Amino acid sequence: MELAGKHILLIISGGIAAYKSLDLIRRLRERGASVRPILSQAAQEFITPLAVGALSASHVYTDLFSREDEQDVGHIRLARECDLVLVAPATADLMAKMAHGLANDLPSAVLLATDKPVLVAPAMNPKMWEAAPTRRNTETLRQDGIHFIGPMQGEMAESGEAGTGRMAEPLEIFAAAIQLLAPQGQPLAGKRIVVTSGPTHEPIDPVRYIANRSSGKQGHAIASALAKLGAEVTLVSGPVTIPDPKGVSTVHVETAEEMKAAVLSQLPCDAAVMVAAVADWRVAGAADQKIKKQPGEAPAPLQLTENPDILKTVGHHAERPRFVVGFAAETQNVEANGRRKLEAKGADIIVANDVSPATGIMGGDRNRVKLISADGIAEWPDMTKEEVAERLACLIAEKLASSG
Repeated sequence: MELAGKHILLIISGGIAAYKSLDLIRRLRERGASVRPILSQAAQEFITPLAVGALSASHVYTDLFSREDEQDVGHIRLARECDLVLVAPATADLMAKMAHGLANDLPSAVLLATDKPVLVAPAMNPKMWEAAPTRRNTETLRQDGIHFIGPMQGEMAESGEAGTGRMAEPLEIFAAAIQLLAPQGQPLAGKRIVVTSGPTHEPIDPVRYIANRSSGKQGHAIASALAKLGAEVTLVSGPVTIPDPKGVSTVHVETAEEMKAAVLSQLPCDAAVMVAAVADWRVAGAADQKIKKQPGEAPAPLQLTENPDILKTVGHHAERPRFVVGFAAETQNVEANGRRKLEAKGADIIVANDVSPATGIMGGDRNRVKLISADGIAEWPDMTKEEVAERLACLIAEKLASSG
């Protein structure tokens, strides 16, 4: 179990998302961690110490001035006798206290006194998250070395409210905790993963080709993030202009047929992440010489044939990896097309995004994705492609851990 012997101090502050902390406790304990919970006064308006204590099998701490708990300076002991301090949910109020060094209740006193890593999962109304004071506090906390997971985008508890502010799901928080607590931060040590990236070039003649638009930035970032978590990564890259990521074995290909052969040569492996924008079609018979334009004559029609579907091949292969991730770059009906692709390709998750020209995602440095799986749809906020890669790598680590 990944967290065997690890001691986590879980601080639950007052927000409707506090109910998710109950599932988080269960998942942490299933993976071997012991959980010692602290409930703020406001948190007790949403969940009870009785429920938290039952799930954690631990005493629940609530009061900085408890005669019983503080007779041996309990808040200092709590702050030090753990491997990780996890704040989920973290309200705007508690984040403000953290940023300004306040310590007028048990959660804030413990956070000020700890010398352990701190992971924060914010949860609040979108307007509160976007407010200038919250943004300043968040930046201060990041500079202080506080780790963040979320918040996510979606519907709020309040009727008619939507935006960025939802607490990350327990599985995502769990994956981030594994990354922080695993030895040298490498929960994927010993795992073999293949990643595809970039476009493919399907020759028409020695000069011209058919291709999809892709810079390879997202796929290369994912390969790098997986390697940083300890995985042995093989990156199968189509023609791109960016450098090969460090710590990754890169295989350079041009066509879809070459990419398919390179991917299948890596099976069996633990996971496959199919990011490449593979051209759907190729010319049935590419010309050996440049096709010359004849004055006044229309070009000869190109006879096209379908390229191999690499994701579908891997998703239904006899040596299918334990976890298969596909990507869906769409310009309309993103969710519907992503769901169809999930069912048809045999993937565990489809990472779908809108790549319409107005989004600037193709060739850009940022991305906004939706993760489509049998469990539903999780929408991630706008992030850099490196941040998307890091979060996806953590999710893959958790999925591989949970699948044994």
